Amino acid sequence: MKKKNIFASILIALLFTGSLIAQENYRTETDLLGDVKVPADAYYGAQAARGMENFKISGQYTNDYPDFLKAWGMVKLAAARANTDAGKMPADMLKLIEPACQDLIDGKYLDQFQIDLYQGGAGTSTNMAANEIIANLALEKAGYEKGDYKKIAPTDQINMSQSTNDTYPTALKLAILMQSDRVKIQLKSLAKSFRVLGNRHLEVVKMGRTEFQDAVPMTVGQEFHSYASMLEWELENIEHAEKAILIMNMGATAIGTGINTPKGYDEYVVKHLRDITGYDISNADDMIAATSSLHGFVVYSSALKTMATTLSKISNDLINLSSGPRNGLFEINLPPRQPGSSIMPGKVNPVIPELMALISYRVIGNDVTVNIAASDGDLQLNAYEPVVCLAIFESQKIMTNGMKTLREQCIDGITINEEVHKRNMETTIGIVTALNPILGHHVGDELAKEAKETGKGILELVREKKLLTEEQIEELLSPESMTGLDKSKYENK
Repeated sequence: MKKKNIFASILIALLFTGSLIAQENYRTETDLLGDVKVPADAYYGAQAARGMENFKISGQYTNDYPDFLKAWGMVKLAAARANTDAGKMPADMLKLIEPACQDLIDGKYLDQFQIDLYQGGAGTSTNMAANEIIANLALEKAGYEKGDYKKIAPTDQINMSQSTNDTYPTALKLAILMQSDRVKIQLKSLAKSFRVLGNRHLEVVKMGRTEFQDAVPMTVGQEFHSYASMLEWELENIEHAEKAILIMNMGATAIGTGINTPKGYDEYVVKHLRDITGYDISNADDMIAATSSLHGFVVYSSALKTMATTLSKISNDLINLSSGPRNGLFEINLPPRQPGSSIMPGKVNPVIPELMALISYRVIGNDVTVNIAASDGDLQLNAYEPVVCLAIFESQKIMTNGMKTLREQCIDGITINEEVHKRNMETTIGIVTALNPILGHHVGDELAKEAKETGKGILELVREKKLLTEEQIEELLSPESMTGLDKSKYENK
């Protein structure tokens, strides 16, 4: 009996001790809906914890995009400085908040942002996570306990003169701009690789094709240079679209009227954002419109979509040009990257251009998402910005990685099959167009007809019929005569 009592006492003691330990591992915070248990060592608070519990959707979190969290540090730092300039925030409070904001800018504490990118509430959970994390970092640096919001509060100090409705789109735009810099780097590098290929094969004559039929001659170099030009146009388009992203609504607060902001705050905050980010940021001339509309996001997403369509077109051209190798065009060789079949020996597929094409399809789909979300915003706010965030971020990420992969794993290793081009030029009927100025269109028609009937090449028939001398043929077949090649056009490319 005594042994049973001893064991029971030990069990009760262990349970009590475990309960105390469990309690010590959590702190209790309170929000509008009541008490919330938050891990004791967490810098996030009640509202972030609710967001983590409510939005278990995709497994894609805000901390998957570090630039987004860096942008939040920039937004909150600019806001704190602007509030101090406007006389609303004491200078000593700013000194406590600044280092905490800088931590986010420096990429620290990413693990604290664990809210799914799919979230309701127009991004309020993400804004509050930033507010709570910065507040608790500031508290800790000042020697206070986490959660002691009487000293520094997420809402009253960190969110001072702000709303999710101006901070979320501002942070989103800053992150888009940062990530756009990486998109442009890869776009420029890819265009340069095509320029290198173009210059390397500038005088190799080939048949151009329209509607997949032989058309008129061109050079391999001209073809590669044309791809570079397409990509350079997309670069210009991206840079133009960024101008719409540079227009903010910071200081608009809830719906654009600037409620709860001190005089001059909107000008101060934009100035500080320019200084902190280095971007030429400005506020919209109509803050109500800027808070309600997702115009800038639609413009930028459209530029990504346009770039995707170009990259898909180029990728599919590469697939066609490398087709065969014995029963296709086989004009170029793509670097072999992996065996192509589980059943067909020796097969190697164009997996890298295929990858770039399917990435492009995804980006085009993401643009549809952005368009629908932008069109369905209600009255003075669009609550669907989080899915716009997800769509554009994903498009930027996969396009950046896709272009790098296309360049490194494919474009830089392309070689051409000059013998195929020579044979094609000897046998193609399409070359007859180049002979028109000397032989005339009627003779060209007759030659083309006979070539089709006999299977002979145009040049073979010309020689048989002695319509041109070898000197004339050689002159006509020169890249300059046949393709209008102007080498000076590519000298500085």
